[in-house]
Amino acid sequence: MTTSADTVDGTSAIWDGGWHRQARRLVSPNQGTRPHATTAIDLIVVHSISLPPGQFGGGAVQQLFTNQLDWEAHPYFQSIRGLQVSSHFFIDRTGALWQFVDCDQRAWHAGQSSYRGRSQCNDNSIGVELEGLEGLTFEPAQYSALASLCRDIALRYPIQHIAGHEHIAPGRKQDPGPGFDWHHLQQSLNWSADHFPEASRRIL
Repeated sequence: MTTSADTVDGTSAIWDGGWHRQARRLVSPNQGTRPHATTAIDLIVVHSISLPPGQFGGGAVQQLFTNQLDWEAHPYFQSIRGLQVSSHFFIDRTGALWQFVDCDQRAWHAGQSSYRGRSQCNDNSIGVELEGLEGLTFEPAQYSALASLCRDIALRYPIQHIAGHEHIAPGRKQDPGPGFDWHHLQQSLNWSADHFPEASRRIL
């Protein structure tokens, strides 16, 4: 539902409810409702993914998030057979943006997690997957798309923090990894340092 506030700040031009108008929409069944209607969606979690690891393109990530992955198509897929996960967004190597879950809903991207004193980060976060591999670098088009998406998300939701999967599940997850340039993202967004993981902060 479009409100007068949406019209004033231009949010309705970007958002159709919790769906980004510029994203390619593929609806994932791997989602649920937020636990409380009053839960503030104030965290963006950045991930990286490629299927098989280190191979880009081909649509396997989209297939995984929509439970359509052919488990027999590659030997690696046997190690994740039956996995049911999703993120809200996926940005491929060209910068193309895909959306799988309404941002008002709870995507299954974080798993067991905790950040800034709050556990179960799926409850209050929006998950963004970048096509890539831990330790490798990401493309300029991906940084551009990610910064634009973060700005758009902040128009609709009270974002206070942005962190990597590695920061909310340390020891269990390592993505997006050392190849991700947090300083570049911070410069692009021009957000204050306290929005970012402590280890990555720089004063602009």
